[in-house]
Amino acid sequence: MAKRQNDHAASASPDGRVVLDAMDRRILSALREDGRLTMNELAAKVSLSASPCWTRVKRLEASGTIEGYVAVLNHKAIGLGNTVFVEVTLNKHDDKALAQFGEALLRIPEVVEAHLVTGDYDYLIKLAVAGTEHYERFLRETLYKMPGIQHSRTTFALRSLKRSISVDPLLAGSV
Repeated sequence: MAKRQNDHAASASPDGRVVLDAMDRRILSALREDGRLTMNELAAKVSLSASPCWTRVKRLEASGTIEGYVAVLNHKAIGLGNTVFVEVTLNKHDDKALAQFGEALLRIPEVVEAHLVTGDYDYLIKLAVAGTEHYERFLRETLYKMPGIQHSRTTFALRSLKRSISVDPLLAGSV
């Protein structure tokens, strides 16, 4: 017997991954574009009635597929118009050193993103700063005071060509 459209939203595969159908992807794509849509607006946009749409959104939230809703700020408008990428190499790579450094990054207001990575360095950190003076102050007063840093390398972004919070599930294909 075929399932109704709202019965399939965000089911789990045998390995625990969330399985998304075409309607889930349409809902996610619409919310990615505008997270402030009312449920009625969202339902109309994806051609679904409001009640099953609400059920799907709640399931997507409960499954962790939708992690939250945010306002995307224009950093230049709030005085932080420079984007800086910092590659950091630590002098130790044990679990304790990685955890301490990662936790410290969470408390730094200029850090927009931080990733533990593979390759020639350990962390790739994205910062928002007002300019070179702000960045120099960040280096001296924050980054270089953190224990365990062996080396860092900085790249200033000249222009942002694409800025997204997440991928569009309609365009990224299924995994």
